[in-house]
Amino acid sequence: MTFVQLIDCKTSRLDEMNRLMDRWVEQTKGKRTATHSVVGKDRSDSSHIIEIVEFPSYEEAMRNSGLPETDRIFQEMVALCDETPTFTDLDVVRDEQLYADTARRFFEALATEGELPPLNDLLVEDFHDHDPSNPQDVIGMDAVRREVGMWRTGFDFSFTVEDQIAQGDRVCTRWTWNGTHKGDFLGVAATGRKVSMAGTTIHRCTSDGKLAEGWWQYDRLGLMGQLGALEGLEQ
Repeated sequence: MTFVQLIDCKTSRLDEMNRLMDRWVEQTKGKRTATHSVVGKDRSDSSHIIEIVEFPSYEEAMRNSGLPETDRIFQEMVALCDETPTFTDLDVVRDEQLYADTARRFFEALATEGELPPLNDLLVEDFHDHDPSNPQDVIGMDAVRREVGMWRTGFDFSFTVEDQIAQGDRVCTRWTWNGTHKGDFLGVAATGRKVSMAGTTIHRCTSDGKLAEGWWQYDRLGLMGQLGALEGLEQ
């Protein structure tokens, strides 16, 4: 079970504290068991600092605490605090990957049967899409709807999310796309063929959880080959 430790302290020497943490990271490289650390400063009291440290389990956290480097750095951290830090130990019972969920709902919305959903709850108004298959980036909600409309006119399709990795404000989604060619797509009339692609999309998210930018990688040339559009072009 994932374990999180909250370290609550007061200090007017945050810069020194940050340098101390940098030194701890360097000294424990290859030995520490912490997987993620976030330091927050209270907006109403700049001397009030909370550090959130994540571990794979309580046992791994205790092993990390037992490192001589950790004990030494802790003693130096206490000396930088205005008062003795307090610790709260938490077993994680729920962990929501909110950005990843937004990206997943975006792929579901693209494949919705019937009318395309508004997308306003998923994308910012000036969403910026990077697709190497397009001569120009797609920018703005209206342009996104036109781009998506081109795909929806050409295919009945669905996405299967295979993997997702979220880090900071980025979400990487590895997906499989399966479609049936039902209408004109880039000048190719409907063939009724069943086609598929694998691809990866990286999204940048805003603080309120919407998608602000996307980078796509997939094989459009391979898709055109499945539609028979390349027949006669091969030597």
